[in-house]
Amino acid sequence: MDKVMSDKRIIALYVLPALIIMMVLVYSPIIMTGYYGLMKWDGIGHMEFSGLSNYTRLMSDQMFWQSVKHSFLLAIFSVLSLGIYLLIALVLSGKIKGANFFKKVYLIPMLLSSVAIAQLWLRIYHPTSGVFNSFLTHIGVKNPPLWLADTNIVLYAIFIAILWQYAGFYILIYYAALKNIPESLVEAATIDGATPWQVAYKIKIPLIANVIKVTVVLAVVGSLKYFDLIYVMTNGGPNGASEVIASYMYKQAFRTYDFGYGSAIGFFLLLICLGITWVIRKLTASQEEIQY
Repeated sequence: MDKVMSDKRIIALYVLPALIIMMVLVYSPIIMTGYYGLMKWDGIGHMEFSGLSNYTRLMSDQMFWQSVKHSFLLAIFSVLSLGIYLLIALVLSGKIKGANFFKKVYLIPMLLSSVAIAQLWLRIYHPTSGVFNSFLTHIGVKNPPLWLADTNIVLYAIFIAILWQYAGFYILIYYAALKNIPESLVEAATIDGATPWQVAYKIKIPLIANVIKVTVVLAVVGSLKYFDLIYVMTNGGPNGASEVIASYMYKQAFRTYDFGYGSAIGFFLLLICLGITWVIRKLTASQEEIQY
């Protein structure tokens, strides 16, 4: 076996199928997106080379930068929400009654499609019959907000729905990481007089630090390229108040048939995601890895 695995030709033969699939499904589309961004093209007719005009156009496109701002706001909210998810996972990983029930409840959003979730929250935010406004009216609020029609609050209303959608995903990741911690470490700390808060802060969280770093990257990159729920609920409206990078890219490519500009936005989004991922990895780099 060692002789086979030391043969570079055999190794290349094993790696080649996966490499071909990656080239066809990942790298080729990235290269073609960058190439289309250099073109003036409606998606059907003749392509005309326009150089970097689509990319320079991004620099002066106010709606594009507004969508970038909204995407980064979503990323910030997503990262902050990880603290809530971690707290819930810490509680569920302890010996509490009903933990199994709540674990199943938090996973429900993961079983639903984004369209179903969007329809659910559209009804929750309904101005007259929605749950929120019905409650506000019941307690005496005369003019409850129009959640998805008010440019000042629509973005945050959608953020709540998105964070609810992915709560189960991150709670599950944290819960699995916490349950992987040897029980003997927790018992030893408890015997030494550590409180549950001290056990969580000084033992459990440091031991799953690498998992937390991964979830931060997932939350940020996922937020920057988020599209489906926003598209179904508001389509970027009203007046672009909930527009994000991915929805703006979609509109440019498939609504105005400016595939060159849409591709430029998509390629720029890729660069942003790569840059943010690199920055996060540098900021969270650690020389020591805790072993247990």
